Amino acid sequence: MGDPFIRHIALLGFEKRYVPSQHYVYMFLVKWQDLSEKVVYRRFTEIYEFHKTLKEMFPIEAGDIKSENRIIPHLPAPRWFDGQRVAESRQGTLTEYCNSLMNLPVKISRCSHLLNFFKVRPDDLKLPTDSQVKKPETYLMPRDGKSNAADITGPIILQTYRAIADYEKSSGSEMALATGDVVDVVEKSQSGWWFCQMKTKRGWVPASYLEPLDSPDEAEDPEPNYEGEPYITIEAYTAVLEDEISLEQGETIEVIHKLLDGWWVIRKEDVTGYFPSMYLQQAGQDTDQAQSRIKRGAPPRRSSIRNAHSIHQQSRKRLSQDTYRRNSVRFLQQRPRGARPGPRGPGSVLTEEEESLKTERPKPQPAVPPRPSADLILHRCSESTKRKLASAV
Repeated sequence: MGDPFIRHIALLGFEKRYVPSQHYVYMFLVKWQDLSEKVVYRRFTEIYEFHKTLKEMFPIEAGDIKSENRIIPHLPAPRWFDGQRVAESRQGTLTEYCNSLMNLPVKISRCSHLLNFFKVRPDDLKLPTDSQVKKPETYLMPRDGKSNAADITGPIILQTYRAIADYEKSSGSEMALATGDVVDVVEKSQSGWWFCQMKTKRGWVPASYLEPLDSPDEAEDPEPNYEGEPYITIEAYTAVLEDEISLEQGETIEVIHKLLDGWWVIRKEDVTGYFPSMYLQQAGQDTDQAQSRIKRGAPPRRSSIRNAHSIHQQSRKRLSQDTYRRNSVRFLQQRPRGARPGPRGPGSVLTEEEESLKTERPKPQPAVPPRPSADLILHRCSESTKRKLASAV
């Protein structure tokens, strides 16, 4: 596994905060090399101090030796008084600045100074306390804002989801939901906990309680990979539902399907079942960082939610555990013979309906097209055919 680096930095907007005094912070969505997406909050003064240190670390690229050699982007100094209008006007500047940073040479774009500045801090995870007189006011970037080629690598516009059932939060970092509430998803964590915001509230919500407004399908879900990825369990889990699997800490398993709700389909020898992804760590990686993610606990599964109400007529079709098992066994039987699976497209995984319809039946005969009319023949045939038809009459 290589060293961590940032793939993309997107400015989501800014917040107006009142504690300890009125100030503004900018919201950045940071996409890392492992495709994880983190939200961090930074004041403009912090960003400018980061910028000055970066220039000191790379004087040639900052143009301090020769101005024509400068490749580090410019950033205007902060003003004595920053109001909301100034905060709004800086959004375009910061968007261009972050895009330019990501396009710099690797020695700058992946230096420790830049990576440490955009890492998640404890303050990024704190929510306003109930004792505060005023809650922060969030101002998102306009959805119709201009984009460029650099924006393609990371999400800029927040996705909107709807709550399918009431959810009572169990900790201060979570956010309660009522059926029908519409939220903007800021961060999708592989653990199944999504960081959402609704008006002035924000917090972690189980992905299983949310559905897209336009369709029940989740395009982000990958196809099952029956070859499997090696993972290690960093926490023991005892199965609650029939299609789950119980494992002890430190066991090596194979992940065959990563689902957005945080419950992945895993394989232990020839046994498959659901397992909370937050209790898994990719083989070969440091487990200390992964241990910090499990404090919140595994999110609830969609099948455990009572009184769920979807606005879509047809719910999403999921593969059954029996289908996972059959396809996994089929792959395991082929692997000893050296047969490698081909490209996995949507048609490579057999659903239960496909299995039931997979019976031997005669091939359908091609349909015989109707004979064209005489007028159509005379209109389209050659002159030789016309003469023959005329002589026949």
